[in-house]
Amino acid sequence: MGKAMELTVGDRTVRVSNPDKVYFPERGFTKLDVAQYYLAVADGALRALRDRPTTLERYPDGVTGESFYQKRAPGNLPEWIPTGRISFPSGRHADEIAPSEPAAVVWAANLGALTFHPWPVRRGDTEHPDELRIDLDPQPGTDYADAVRTALELRGLLEEWGLRGWPKTSGGRGMHVFVPIAPEWTFPQVRRAAIAIGRELERRDPRRVTTAWWKEERGERIFVDYNQMARDRTIASAYSVRARPHAPVSAPLSWEEVPDARPEDFDLATMPARFAEVGDVHADMERHVCRLETALEMAARDERDHGLGDLPYPPEHPKVKGEPKRVQPSRARKDGDGAGAGKGGKSGKSGKSGNGTKSGKGGDGRKGGTAGR
Repeated sequence: MGKAMELTVGDRTVRVSNPDKVYFPERGFTKLDVAQYYLAVADGALRALRDRPTTLERYPDGVTGESFYQKRAPGNLPEWIPTGRISFPSGRHADEIAPSEPAAVVWAANLGALTFHPWPVRRGDTEHPDELRIDLDPQPGTDYADAVRTALELRGLLEEWGLRGWPKTSGGRGMHVFVPIAPEWTFPQVRRAAIAIGRELERRDPRRVTTAWWKEERGERIFVDYNQMARDRTIASAYSVRARPHAPVSAPLSWEEVPDARPEDFDLATMPARFAEVGDVHADMERHVCRLETALEMAARDERDHGLGDLPYPPEHPKVKGEPKRVQPSRARKDGDGAGAGKGGKSGKSGKSGNGTKSGKGGDGRKGGTAGR
């Protein structure tokens, strides 16, 4: 596979083993290409990951080989890469890598890490998110253009509520919008704000937007995946390479770019040139910290005036007081009383939720618990 090479990343030297190993056969991109990509966009990638406990989505033999999510820091972690201890819904915990310098990103790429899944918290305070993340997920019959339309509606709503969103492509068919927030609210509170935002989008455009957790109820609409703000759910970071044949990347965008940009415009080959030309278009994100009072007031209004309380959690998450039964509506109708709903409709045994969304295996396994389409 070729002799190991060394890359200079800041003040560090990072070893790249088997640099000629092909990671993307369709494009011919190698392990070295991936490492050099992350070197080229290192400042932007680190901005998205800095001090965040991060799960690594690893493909040690490339996108056609086996893959796994590594939540716990690898045993060979260099002493200069810090970790952050996070607690899973199960009550167990893990120490995940929390990159603090660009070399950590390139080091992880040498392990076959293509996609980085950071928590919405910093390692200094892992109980209070400092990002509100909104995942706009196209359902069958919809596409990226529909996600763009919803994202533009979302921009206006966020501004009305005193929030500023920062959009990016998911690297797939969807879009992500991140809102930097003061780390003063818990995971349930931030998730509640995400639900309120989703419900208001749905009210404004019910034919095109849904917050329905159960896949059978979504129809041909954009699903606002509020559960990406549940504990231990993460979204692919900005600049992450996605494990698809053409090597797309999750691309930060300005709002002015959103109407015309396309996911296929951004990949392992094109993003370095874009980064060299325009830099990280989200570089100022952390200077625009927002507050959630208005969103939480709207959530309280929904419950008080419309009887709209909580929505279902992912199946691996412990049952929460006030949460609706975790049973598919069609099964509830068939069973009459929805028996077994308290156990997640048996979905927890399969590793997949009843809505067809990938999930974890108890919250602290090697696979799952991540998203970002």
